[in-house]
Amino acid sequence: MGARMVYPVLLPSLREAYDLDLTTAGLLVTVLFLAYAICQLPGGMLADRVGERRTLVASTFLAAGMLVLVITARSAIVLFGATALFGAAIALYAVSRYTVLSSLYSDQLGTANGVTAASADAGQSVLPPLAGILGASVAWQLGFGYLVPVFLGVGIAVLVVVPSADNRPEQESGGDSWSTVLEVVRRPAVVQGTAIYALGLCIWQAFTGFYPTYLIEIKGLSSTLASGLFGLFFVLGIAIKPVAGGAYDRVGARRSLLVVGLVSGAALAALPSVEGFWPLVIVTALISALLGVSTIVEAFLLTIIPDRLQGTGFGVVRTTAFLIGALSPVAFGAAGDRGLFDEAFLALAAVAGIVVLVTLCLADD
Repeated sequence: MGARMVYPVLLPSLREAYDLDLTTAGLLVTVLFLAYAICQLPGGMLADRVGERRTLVASTFLAAGMLVLVITARSAIVLFGATALFGAAIALYAVSRYTVLSSLYSDQLGTANGVTAASADAGQSVLPPLAGILGASVAWQLGFGYLVPVFLGVGIAVLVVVPSADNRPEQESGGDSWSTVLEVVRRPAVVQGTAIYALGLCIWQAFTGFYPTYLIEIKGLSSTLASGLFGLFFVLGIAIKPVAGGAYDRVGARRSLLVVGLVSGAALAALPSVEGFWPLVIVTALISALLGVSTIVEAFLLTIIPDRLQGTGFGVVRTTAFLIGALSPVAFGAAGDRGLFDEAFLALAAVAGIVVLVTLCLADD
């Protein structure tokens, strides 16, 4: 996940290298997220059929190879294609990491998910600023390139550490199996949870896709300060996600989602009127409450999807949610091209308000 968030930090360099306007740059981020969304379902099916460890290792090795293609791209078309392949590779990791947690820590899934999600934010807080420094001081290619050996190392570590046994029965292919999956994902609680998930992703993907650019072009910060604030957003997630997961275990989804939705929505509404570095630090910290949404709703959905269909069912949910969320960066970039950056952030605040309204209707677990 830290590697995926390198894209927003290096987006100004990519725009210059490939002569991209904001709309096209937003489309590049959308392509990344679309590929990530589409391959959630195949990743979930692989988790059910061949086991999590094989799927996780394949994901990390493929991601390393796809980053090499990104680095060596000689045209915008090749860059877009390599970006899509990278998004597909890391998507294979996503569902398997959730289902293996569900098997190992079923009694404290919220907390386990929060702690593991916090590790993603640790990567997102460290890797993008480092990529920004390397990209600014050497070349943007190095901002991606230093991650290749990291992915290979993680793949080897996963091969050693993750249990090899597949804890779920093998699924049969065919109409009956898919009918059962569709029946599960159409349940009201699953539909409501998926809607909250998708809306949260719309906010998160647009915000993370353009926050560094917004800080540089609208708020007047240097690229170093903008990268630092962007990293702060994810540093705070290291604390927020375990707390949010623990809150889910203690008080359930509805009450914990209301808190993070209200706090992050209010902060997004205030952002356009905030000026100066330290006030931006404060509002960034409040917006980071948004990072608790996914931790809570993921645990909620994993709890109500039957174990035997968990990989495939959760893959369907994540593919649906990420496909919807992937549309927001290109729309956000188009608004930026028209000088409507501030209005776009107010629109994100309005989406956070919708999250709160849907949460009020959510049947608590």
